[in-house]
Formats: sequence, structure tokens, C-alpha cells
Amino acid sequence: MEKLASTGLSKEAIIEAYKHVVRSRLLDERIWQLTRIGKTSFNISGQGHEVGLVAMALAFDHDKDFFLPYYRDMTACMVWGMSCTDVLLATFGKDADPNSHGRQMPNHFGSKEHNIVSHSSPVSTQYPVAAGVALANKLDGSDSIALTTTGEGSFNQGECAEAMNISGVMQLPVIFVVENNGYAISVPAKHQYHAESLALRGPGYGFEGERVDGFDFAQSYKAFKKAVEKVRQGGGPHLIELMVTRLTSHSSDDDQTVYRSKEELEEVKANDPIKKFKAQLIEEGYLTEAEDEKIYQELQAEVDQATDEAEASPDPTPESLYEQVYAD
Repeated sequence: MEKLASTGLSKEAIIEAYKHVVRSRLLDERIWQLTRIGKTSFNISGQGHEVGLVAMALAFDHDKDFFLPYYRDMTACMVWGMSCTDVLLATFGKDADPNSHGRQMPNHFGSKEHNIVSHSSPVSTQYPVAAGVALANKLDGSDSIALTTTGEGSFNQGECAEAMNISGVMQLPVIFVVENNGYAISVPAKHQYHAESLALRGPGYGFEGERVDGFDFAQSYKAFKKAVEKVRQGGGPHLIELMVTRLTSHSSDDDQTVYRSKEELEEVKANDPIKKFKAQLIEEGYLTEAEDEKIYQELQAEVDQATDEAEASPDPTPESLYEQVYAD
């Protein structure tokens, strides 16, 4: 693990990053609970992705850069500006849901206020849209960047190849990310691709690609910060393969014990990135056990309050079915 001091971030900023990680995990666990007791219908978890995603999102300018996420990116969307309540309103399908006013499935993140562009259910369709956003920024003379993500299984879709090809040809200000957690639903990486690294696909389209350890906050943050600086200065597209892990089943409708052994799941749990991040914070003098306990208590209270607020919020009315679907 690279030293946290090497990021150039202050102690306060690093503790805030850790709070983002913990908040996301507690919220994710709450949504799983709500799904299991029948209060909500569906969830795709990001547990195991949090440390890398916080590092990724913190490297961007949220006031002018655009984020085109995929369904496992709740953590990054919250760093970008969405709140626990925003996420839970979507989970419950409430009228005040800022993602879609209850029109979309859960985990379809979008916020005009925060420059988060909503995606479609077919996987990887956000990639070519991100190329379009990047082209618009370039034509406007803006130095805004488009960031888009997908999973390593979805990265084999044709949309990814088309988006990266045109972005390379036109040298667009876009950063492509593939979050590699080793499984495309039930299909392990060894049956998905034969390349040594998915980052190798970047040079095939004329721009740099690199593999980054998403368990290592400092390494991830520095890699994204460097990529952002290069792209913002007109250096063209960039591809990052972010190596993460998937602690849960693919979704609330899946059971990973069918295709992952007990030994593998125990190993995955033992190597939880949050545990490693916490241990590093304590070892390097940023955090104590008492401070960590206080952080968990405060953030659990925040999630509890957001849950109550979202659940009590009004549902969409039948009469409003066709509202908030098309632009006026």
C-alpha cells in the first residue's frame, strides 16, 4: 500500500474520504436489509468497490466534470454530491427521487444538479454517451471531462469499443474506467477475456491504459489525479482498469454461493478493502479505534434518519405517470 501522505491530501481530507467509504457501506447494507424484508424491490451492491471509487471521484472537479456511472457506482455518486436520502428515495421509488422521480429501477443514478448523467439498463450504453458529452465539451471550448465506468463483463460489449475508437480518433476529453471485480454475474474473469490486463485495450485505440489497485486508496487517487490533469490539458482519452472485489452476490436476485466456493468467499471477506483502509489509517496515525467507532455511530445515525425520511416521502401519483419522462 502506498503511503497516504503521498497523495498530498490533508489529514482532514483523508478522514473525509474514509467517511465516504464507511457511509456508502452502511447505506448499502441498509438497502440490502430493506430488500430482504420486502420494503424495496431490488439492489445491486457496490460492497468491495468503495475505496477505489472514493479515490476516483475525489480526483475530479464535481462542479464542471460529468459523471456517467453504471449500476455499481453508488459510492462515487455520493462523493459527486448525492446524499443518502437521494439514494434511498430512488430505492423506494418515491416521487421526490432526484434520479428519476421513481420512474427508473434502483441503481440507475442521475442528477442534473450534480452533472451525473443517467444510464439505461442495457449495459455499457453509457460509454458512447460519454464520448458524446466529451465531444460537446470539446466543441464548446470547455476543459470539462467526461468520466464513465462499467464492469469488466460489460466491457466486452461493442459499445465500449465504438466509444473508445471515436474518442481516440477525435482525442476527446474522456476517462474510461472498467471496474474489474472478477465476476460478470456468475462468470469468472478467466472465461471473459484472455488478455493479461484489460488496460491493454487503451493503446489499441491510440491512448494510454493502466491497471490500478482499487484496494489502495493512495495509488488509486494519484493515478486518477494524474489522468485528470493529462486529459484536462488536451492529452486525449485515458483508460483505467480499477481492480476491486465483489463481496456480495451480483444483485439481490442472485445467489453467489451457487458458483463461488465457501473458501473463496471467506477469503474475499477477510480481504475487505474497508478493513485494509482502516488498518492503514491507524498504522499511519490518521485514525484511532475510538475515533473510528465514533465515525460509525454518526454515519449509522445519518443512514437511519435518511431511511425514515425517504420511506415517509410520498409515492408518485398515478396521474403523474407521464410527467418527468420527457423534457418540456
